[in-house]
Amino acid sequence: MLVLKFGGTSVGSPEAMQQVVDLAAASTEPGTVLVLSAMAGITNALISGAEAALKRDLDAALSRLNEIRSTHHRTIKTLFGASPTAEELLNTIDARLDELAILYKGVSYLGELTKRSLDAVSGIGELLSSGIVAALAAQKGLPASWVDARQFMITDDTFGRANPLWSELTPRTEAAIRPLTDAGRIVFTQGFIGSTAYGASTTLGRGGSDFSASIIGVALNATEIQIWTDVDGMMTADPRVVSDARVIPEASFQEASELAYFGAKVLHPLTIKPAVEKNIPVRILNTMRPDQKGTLIKSHIEATAETIRAVAAKKGITAIFIDSPRMLMAHGFLAKVFAIFERHHTAIDLISTSEVSISLTIDDRTNLAELSADLSEHGEVRIADDLAIVSVVGRQFREQNGIAGRVFDTLRDINIVMISGGASDINLSFVVARADADRAVRQLHAEFFH
Repeated sequence: MLVLKFGGTSVGSPEAMQQVVDLAAASTEPGTVLVLSAMAGITNALISGAEAALKRDLDAALSRLNEIRSTHHRTIKTLFGASPTAEELLNTIDARLDELAILYKGVSYLGELTKRSLDAVSGIGELLSSGIVAALAAQKGLPASWVDARQFMITDDTFGRANPLWSELTPRTEAAIRPLTDAGRIVFTQGFIGSTAYGASTTLGRGGSDFSASIIGVALNATEIQIWTDVDGMMTADPRVVSDARVIPEASFQEASELAYFGAKVLHPLTIKPAVEKNIPVRILNTMRPDQKGTLIKSHIEATAETIRAVAAKKGITAIFIDSPRMLMAHGFLAKVFAIFERHHTAIDLISTSEVSISLTIDDRTNLAELSADLSEHGEVRIADDLAIVSVVGRQFREQNGIAGRVFDTLRDINIVMISGGASDINLSFVVARADADRAVRQLHAEFFH
């Protein structure tokens, strides 16, 4: 069984949707599941409408809703013309958006937008796009079945970034999808969205469609998970920053995880984790260039002469510096600091310590004020904003001489705020000003790939 995920640009136009259906038709693997994102830009538009409603600008919210309606109406009319299928789809779109208009009005009247309400708003786009693509596949004669992911993608109630509840979602996924694929049907469903056990809509976080595909692949014990996107695969650097970046033909799970987390936007950071646990290969492919081989991510790859595999940058980083003489010769200090981050549900990206200080980075500023207040009880706290993590990912760094020297010599004209090395045998990361991140990536790529 194959699980194919298509991102927003892959379903962002009538032509792109046609391409998705053609790729589904070309699949020779028995049992295929397509996991679809919202059309490009729709999720942002849905959230923008909700935020306008929160500011009690209901006219702006409903205007944004009408733009979303018009986008989907145009797409349907282009694909289906004046047909019974088009009429049915238009009615379905209108019904979902009319319900959303009621929700916007409620947000506007109450002046409150909870994370639960925002999940109900932001997950609409996947329901709309997947219905259109499934109907297009059926029109082309494919045995297409549309399944609402909220039937089986059971999560906890951490709205905005829900966690899968495997004990419930695995049997539900089997029950909802396996009979269809066993009967030769092609299943069309949604990424990003889920549901609590009591039926409240949830989302897996922005970019969560990749994660959805991985979860479904694991639940169904797929032979391969394919992430179809708008680039040729995982690359040696972001091609928008480095024009001559190259495709990486194969990567290990560990390499891909490091790159995804530290800025390689082609893959959601959480995607790899379930696949690793079940040893299911993940392949990254380009929807618009399906003839390209892409990148295959698997547990073991053959050794190559390449020490450095890629350079990535993660922007929007905040650094926290904690200085405390109480650290000197003391035990348990780090545990107290980490407990504060645990209490405020904030993940740490990088960390570096000395005898009397701790430096660390976060990418979520939601609870920064509370964090800073609690941390100040243990020492002097300084905050630095508008930073970026630059990561050099490779192989067996601990066994190689001179890598760190080459990295920092290459960046001799860029100020480095913090360094984290040695925690991983495949990653050397450091923090620079956000304004310097792209230049750092270009210089490192030129050093190691030319």
